[in-house]
Amino acid sequence: MATGLLTTDAVDRFVTTCRDSVGSELRSVTYFTRDDFEQVYLRDDLERNADLETFIGNEWRGFKVTQAAYEGSELGTYQYTIRVFDNGYLLRVTSDREGVFVTTDDLTLEEFESLASVLHDELERRALD
Repeated sequence: MATGLLTTDAVDRFVTTCRDSVGSELRSVTYFTRDDFEQVYLRDDLERNADLETFIGNEWRGFKVTQAAYEGSELGTYQYTIRVFDNGYLLRVTSDREGVFVTTDDLTLEEFESLASVLHDELERRALD
């Protein structure tokens, strides 16, 4: 499925990367830029009723604020965000020009770290294209 923002190959890589990393715990995958977004995957048992536009605005601003707030911190460079909700989790991985957020069921911290790493690699790959 080509979205206008992503080629069919890019959509397939994001979805396959996430499915390979977390399997059936994957709920959704949404790619975004500062100005646009596209949900590229939604698990069959979920409804398409999330207010993605609001989510994207929050995630983009949140990335910029978080990155700036911790710049130069002894914690090191900001890498990704995990948000915890009653019914699942949201992982946000963002570069200066684009990002992806993935919603999941329960994962271990190691699984989140692995997923964040492969998403970061995919964003870096896109930057080189």
